[in-house]
Amino acid sequence: MDRRSFVRGSAGLAGAVALGGLAGAQDDGQGDQGVIRIGSDIPYNPFEYRTEDGTLVGFDVDIAEAVFAGQMDREYEFVQTGFDTIIPSLNNGNFRIIMSAMTINDQRAEQVDFSEPYFVAFQTVAILEGSDIQSVDDLQGQTVAVQKGTTGEAAAQELQEQFDGDLNIDSYDQIPGAFNALLNNQAVAVVNDNAVNLQYTEDSDNIVMLEGEGQAAEEFESAPPYLTLTVERYGIAFRQDDDEFRQQVNEALAAVIESGRYAEIYSEYFPGDPPQSILSRVEGTTTAGEETTGTGETNQTASDETTTNGG
Repeated sequence: MDRRSFVRGSAGLAGAVALGGLAGAQDDGQGDQGVIRIGSDIPYNPFEYRTEDGTLVGFDVDIAEAVFAGQMDREYEFVQTGFDTIIPSLNNGNFRIIMSAMTINDQRAEQVDFSEPYFVAFQTVAILEGSDIQSVDDLQGQTVAVQKGTTGEAAAQELQEQFDGDLNIDSYDQIPGAFNALLNNQAVAVVNDNAVNLQYTEDSDNIVMLEGEGQAAEEFESAPPYLTLTVERYGIAFRQDDDEFRQQVNEALAAVIESGRYAEIYSEYFPGDPPQSILSRVEGTTTAGEETTGTGETNQTASDETTTNGG
């Protein structure tokens, strides 16, 4: 069985999760030997998505393999769940952790605990090539598409406030629905994470990134050539009573980074070097360093370990 499949070493369990979703999901791997159940919103390319033969792949999937199978010698499985209900599902015991390109922010930290950050991202705006939308101000009075429960939705809501309510927001259960709305001219833009938006620009000749400066330009000396609404860090989410396991995962994640495996996985999905703020954590440094954006851009920041609200 491929190492990126739903369940490491158990084809029977993989089929059950793939077909049954959350059915019988109360065994969350709380014990030392149980299967670690991982809640994740699928598809969200390039972080978690299925190939044509149904195999689950992606950056989060490979990081899970390296952390849980490689470092902790534990079996694990991914449980598909909607992003807008993923935190309540975690706290209800449907799975033990969340790995789903989840941004660390204050609102979520009131409900769950997070691992150390393992990815740096931005909220960005994808539009159709040849669109009349040339700047963020052109979105006023228009309709934008987002995914429910994400910080992309939150970023769109902030724009709505800036426009005194003069922005329509259509929220979809999964990100492909938002991009279908864009391609069908039901929305003029998609507000979403940069790595995912960039994946859609690569897969479609009709989709491009809205250009302009933004939050990244304020934080870094060198910023991407597209508009950035926020700067964010992703983390693995845990229930707030699972401190010992969270510490174990943090140690395993640090070992994956220190071994060079993190950089290898990163290079499979993104151009450029991994974020220096992620790498420097295992080196014991918090001084200035070059920060990469998940798109091959390199940015210099005086303090790139600050956790900010995002999508």
